[in-house]
Amino acid sequence: MLWRAGLVLLLCWGATGEVPNQFRDSPEHEDPTSDLQADSVTVGARQQRSPPPVEPLDFGFVPAAVYDTHVYYEPGPIRVLFHIVHAFLYLVQPNPFPKDLIVSAIQQNPGGIKLDDYRKLADKPENVLLMLQAIYYEAGFLVCVCLGSVFLLLTPVVGLCFCVCRCCDNCGGEMHQRQRKNADCQRSFYTAALIVTSILITFGVLIAHAANQNMTSQIKATRRFISTNMRDMKTLANNTPAQIDYLTAQYTTAKNKVLSDLDNIGPLLGGRIQTQLEKEVVPTLDMALRTVGAMRETKEALESVSSSLEVLQEGTSRLAFRLALERTSLSNTLSDPACSNGAVSRTCNNIRSTLKQLETNGNFSGLPDVSPQLASLDIVMKADLSDIIQKGYSSFNDTPRMVQDQTKNVVSGVKAMLDKIGGEIVGFSKMFPVEPSLVNFTIFLNLEQKKMEANYPKIDEMDFNRWIGGVALLCTVVLVLAFNFLGLLCGTCGYDKQATPTTRGCLSNTGGNLLMAGVAFSFLFLWWLMGFVSAGFVFGGNVEKLICEPLANKELFKVIDTPYMVHPAKKNFLPALLFQKPNMDLTVGSLYRDCSVNSGLYHALQLETMFKINTFLNTTVYNKDLAKVFEGVKIDLHSMMLLEQEGRDSLLTFSNTGIGELNYAAYLAEVNKGVTLVDLLAFANELEAQADLLPRGALENALKGHASSIRQIHREQVIPVEQAMKFVRARSTLSQSIRLLQRTAKELPVKVTNILSAIDAAEYLITHNASHVVKQETDAYMNNMIGYFRQYTKWVKDSLEGEVAQCKPISNIIDTMELVACSFIFDSLNTFWFGLGGSCVFLVLSIIISVKLAKYYRRMDTEDVFDDGQENW
Repeated sequence: MLWRAGLVLLLCWGATGEVPNQFRDSPEHEDPTSDLQADSVTVGARQQRSPPPVEPLDFGFVPAAVYDTHVYYEPGPIRVLFHIVHAFLYLVQPNPFPKDLIVSAIQQNPGGIKLDDYRKLADKPENVLLMLQAIYYEAGFLVCVCLGSVFLLLTPVVGLCFCVCRCCDNCGGEMHQRQRKNADCQRSFYTAALIVTSILITFGVLIAHAANQNMTSQIKATRRFISTNMRDMKTLANNTPAQIDYLTAQYTTAKNKVLSDLDNIGPLLGGRIQTQLEKEVVPTLDMALRTVGAMRETKEALESVSSSLEVLQEGTSRLAFRLALERTSLSNTLSDPACSNGAVSRTCNNIRSTLKQLETNGNFSGLPDVSPQLASLDIVMKADLSDIIQKGYSSFNDTPRMVQDQTKNVVSGVKAMLDKIGGEIVGFSKMFPVEPSLVNFTIFLNLEQKKMEANYPKIDEMDFNRWIGGVALLCTVVLVLAFNFLGLLCGTCGYDKQATPTTRGCLSNTGGNLLMAGVAFSFLFLWWLMGFVSAGFVFGGNVEKLICEPLANKELFKVIDTPYMVHPAKKNFLPALLFQKPNMDLTVGSLYRDCSVNSGLYHALQLETMFKINTFLNTTVYNKDLAKVFEGVKIDLHSMMLLEQEGRDSLLTFSNTGIGELNYAAYLAEVNKGVTLVDLLAFANELEAQADLLPRGALENALKGHASSIRQIHREQVIPVEQAMKFVRARSTLSQSIRLLQRTAKELPVKVTNILSAIDAAEYLITHNASHVVKQETDAYMNNMIGYFRQYTKWVKDSLEGEVAQCKPISNIIDTMELVACSFIFDSLNTFWFGLGGSCVFLVLSIIISVKLAKYYRRMDTEDVFDDGQENW
């Protein structure tokens, strides 16, 4: 019944005949992702950078079903007995499972072998070969069955002959016992042997009774497995609709993400277009913006040159005037008549020859004026080129807004298409009568469970009768054991060493009679006990070797799943039975393996070949119309202006300000000169030294006065910090400014030309080649959105394979069947006949020993005191 319930569940997804034809192997509904992939290859060849990874979506968790059945069995101490029985069966039948033999036998005799056909087996060599292989495989069982049959046949015959023989006072029937010297030793030996044998028989009875009781206990426990399996099947049926609804509802997750991207198409698509273009645009604008800084630096340099020239010209003019006055005054002093005398005249002449050194060194008044260049640069700076370039930045950064405005119609069209796709998915999920079928299946399960529960009393009654039968069988052995133990007890307690065989007591004689009664009952029961053991051995042993063991290691599935085994025209019987599609690659083994790991029923039954949900999703979600909508995206960037004409004119005017026409070499030459031709302090010291060579008088004092005046000039116009800093700073600033202007003038025309060329190239790229960038980034944007749907379809596929309608209950049904049939029933049955068979074997020894021992307990009619001959019995 459980297997029937499992098969019905396989059909619970709806009638397969109602699957729409448009989703079955239809060529016009092939996977459109092939076209998209072809387009992506073309686009990929032109891409300059890899597309960004698709953001992973969180679809949550499919509502999981919790199953109660845990197919596990711990037999307890009786496990040891089960292992012993299995080892015995392996000893009898060590051959591996005959898969090829069974398959060949079934395929060569598809209709089975009837009684009338056994005569024709010899006419088919292949059948003879199969019979020989079967005999070889069953050799161990056949040998044991032959021994059991011999035992079965000989036991009543031997018992009858023994009875007749004893009635004729033979075979120990004569009530006469010859006395021997070792009689006590023999009696003790037979007593011990019978005790041991009876104990072993008792062990066999206990083993059989434990197996008999275990079967009853486990059959009662089977109800729990039936209940949990049925409950799990109901859970599977009840949870499946909610799981399917959850799958369809999660389309909204992908849809909402796509809608979010559509609402932000400006920042996303426009931003990607801007990122692609900024490699050409931004460096160009940055270069132009740096030119504005160069303009400021140039203006500051020109202003520094102009102001420094004024400072230097003013300072040098005052210094030249003072030096001219001092030089005139010193010349007048040297015209004194005192300088005409011999040695004095030489000193005066030396001083007179150095007067020309009292002059300024630099001639800053002769340097060209920079006022025209500064005036031209002022005109350029009034245009505010920085603001013009910032407008270019703003225009370029406005790309996302332009894309947002120009794609409004596309976005609205895509949103409508997404709503349509969602409706188609919901409609497709409602197309199949899944929920009504599962409701009917649940009703069917309830009815079947009620029927099974109604049969529980009958099952209990049948099991009780079976248990009574087993106990009855064991009671026959127990009866023999009772006679044995009572005979041993009475015989041992009533035995008197002083009594002769004819004078033995009543208790001793009763013990001997009880032993013989046990022998009689042994002959009476032993043969049909052995018949039951042999039948149980053949049946239970072959079931263990041919069904239970291969079912445990799944070798039996290989036989069931052999192609064309059930029908010559049907490759696999399971899909032929369920779907009338025998060529499907669906087997019982694969179904069991998938369900054992709790896979989804959709994957385990390969229902994709029937329902084609993945094909439907690929056809619906990866809609070609969606690609066509995005292929029609047109984004016009012609209105983007990077640099206005006023900015271009400012750059050209800047390059033509004339700073390149300045005589920078003259500037640098004058700057590098000292303030005076000679160091005034050194000159004053030398003049004072020359004065010291003169005779004391007015001339000496006058020259020293001039030396003091020169020092005063140095002190007042060179040494003071204010005047010194002014001159030094002016010269340094002038030098730096001249070098900056010289460098700028050299590079300016080329830089301006390059900037204008780069701006022209960037604007040409935007106005003429932007369509390529737009197409490339639009494809990447579309693939990004399709990536969300790919995540959804992959999640649906994975969920259908592993989370929706998890078919663990089906494998649990098979495992439960194996557990109940093999572990509960046949392990107990095999253990029962194993224990009973062992008792039967030892009953034969008990018969022999009891007959021998009874002679020492029974009261004899005659006796011989001295007799060394052989006892005739």
